[in-house]
Amino acid sequence: MFSAMEVFDVVILGAGAAGLMCAMTAGQRGRRVLVLDHAERPGAKILISGGGRCNFTNLEVTPERFLSGNPHFCKSALSRYTQRDFIALVERHRIAYHEKTLGQLFCDGSAREILAMLLAECAAAGVELRLGLDVVEVTRGDRFRVETSRGIFAAGAVVLATGGLSIPKLRASGFAYEMARRFGLAVTIPRPGLVPLTVTGEALSMCQSLSGVSLDAVVSCGHQSFRENILFTHRGLSGPAILQISSYLSEDDTLTIDLVPTLDAQKFLSERKRTRPKAELKSVLAEVLPTRLAHALAESASRGVTMANLPDRVIMAAAALLKRWQVRPSGSEGWPKAEVTVGGIDTTGLSSKTMEARSVPGLYIIGEAVDVTGWLGGYNFQWAWSSGWIAGQAV
Repeated sequence: MFSAMEVFDVVILGAGAAGLMCAMTAGQRGRRVLVLDHAERPGAKILISGGGRCNFTNLEVTPERFLSGNPHFCKSALSRYTQRDFIALVERHRIAYHEKTLGQLFCDGSAREILAMLLAECAAAGVELRLGLDVVEVTRGDRFRVETSRGIFAAGAVVLATGGLSIPKLRASGFAYEMARRFGLAVTIPRPGLVPLTVTGEALSMCQSLSGVSLDAVVSCGHQSFRENILFTHRGLSGPAILQISSYLSEDDTLTIDLVPTLDAQKFLSERKRTRPKAELKSVLAEVLPTRLAHALAESASRGVTMANLPDRVIMAAAALLKRWQVRPSGSEGWPKAEVTVGGIDTTGLSSKTMEARSVPGLYIIGEAVDVTGWLGGYNFQWAWSSGWIAGQAV
């Protein structure tokens, strides 16, 4: 009986970025809102993001920097609640911030300031927050019935904001996907995104010998390219450029890496053959690359031969290696190291204007659970704010 339940206008499952944004927005509209989460504390991903300083948005957010089965789906939310809107909220709370690089905005102090801001907004709007409980079942009759380990709740609207599968140490789960399927919604197979890549064979031996070396590079796959740092690891490759391209990779794809993006490698090596004839290739490469990497690449192209004695074909091969180093990943480091989930609840079943399920009135799905994934650098937080806000306006 509903009389034995606590009744709310909206029950939000998930006390992360999207869930809290939705809650405060709905509460500000006078809705009676309850937020539930299985964690003992809210906003776990917020607190660890950006090295503890929370890369909360990006000045250059555009729909083209998001992946989805429907690339147009995110446009409505991102245009109605923009990065400028969230920045204005941060400024109203007098949180100091700075641009680090490529439009990425970080707190000067701590990510705790962003979480405190969201919780303060929720408290001011009368939102109730209950933590450390498990949702057992969600059913729908005249209203939604949410059964938990600590009580049963009823509401006219339920919002799934429980995220994806990335970072399982924070108790990430496929709960949102399970709920979506129970209500007849399709789910695009989730896979790790913004994740370090692994390699095997000779490439692995090379990466292990270079572990800890980083450099500016352009990493490409198909028509997509990113220029940022790459980092050699004991398992393969990481760094911002690698994380970015990882979201676009399909099985058996090969990466092309330009190790000297500002350099005409052919011209550089030909000039050094003339101006440094007694030098070895490894010494010449060390002018433009980290020493350990220069030596590793020279080892594969020339062993102890001076520049004057290098045939033109070897010069050309070395230049090609610098500009078009080919790497075929064997896989990724998976969910424990993935920053986001690529894929998720299919957007064809959702309204882009409200985030409501088309076939289940009153059911809304927001944030990482949806098949919308942003670039590295604050884009995924902006999707959480934008999708949470438009759902909060609709519930």
